[in-house]
Amino acid sequence: MTLTKSETTRARILEAARGLFIAQTYASVTTAQIAAMAEVTKGGLYHHFSSKEELYLAFLHEDLATKKVLFRQAVELEGHVRERLAQLTRSFLELAPALRMTARLVRRDINVFSEEDQEKLVRHYQAALPQQVETILHDGMADGTLAPTDSRLLSWHFVALVEVTLTPYANSVFENNDSKLDLVLNLFLGGASATTGDTTS
Repeated sequence: MTLTKSETTRARILEAARGLFIAQTYASVTTAQIAAMAEVTKGGLYHHFSSKEELYLAFLHEDLATKKVLFRQAVELEGHVRERLAQLTRSFLELAPALRMTARLVRRDINVFSEEDQEKLVRHYQAALPQQVETILHDGMADGTLAPTDSRLLSWHFVALVEVTLTPYANSVFENNDSKLDLVLNLFLGGASATTGDTTS
C-alpha cells in the first residue's frame, strides 16, 4: 500500500519522536527538536499533532497496537505452551532495540499524563503483551501442562524474566537471542534447580 504524502510525513514525525524520547526524557524533548529531526517545519508538525503530549501518546499507542498484532500470532498457534511462549518471546527479542523500549517508556513517563490517559496506556500495554502471555498460560493450565495458579500474576513473572535479558549485563553474558530464550523458558517452566524431584529429603 502506497502512503500519501501526509501519511509519510506523519510516520516520519513519529519515527523522529521515538528516537528522541528513547534517547532523552519526555520533559527534555522539544517539538522543535522533533520537527528538525523529522525535517518538517513546526507548523507541519502541529498540522499532524496538536501538542508534544498528543504526539507522544500517539507514538506509544501505535507502537503497542503493532506489537499486539505481532504477538497475537503466537497466541493463535496450536501446540505446547513452551512452543507458543517461545514464538512470542522470539518475536519480541528480534525487534530492533528501539522497538523493545515501549514498556519502559510507559513506566518511566506515565505520571506526566492525565489519569485518563494513564489508564488507557496501561490497558493498551496489558492487552499488547501481558494479557497475551496470560492467554497462553491459561491454556497450559487448562490442558494440565502448568500447575493451576493465578495466570495474570504468572504472566507478569514471565514478562519480568524476559526484561531481565535485555539489560546490558545480560547482553554481555549471552551470545544471541536463542541463548536468552532458552534461559527464560528453562527458568520459567523448570526453575533453576540442577536436579529434579524432591531435594529436601
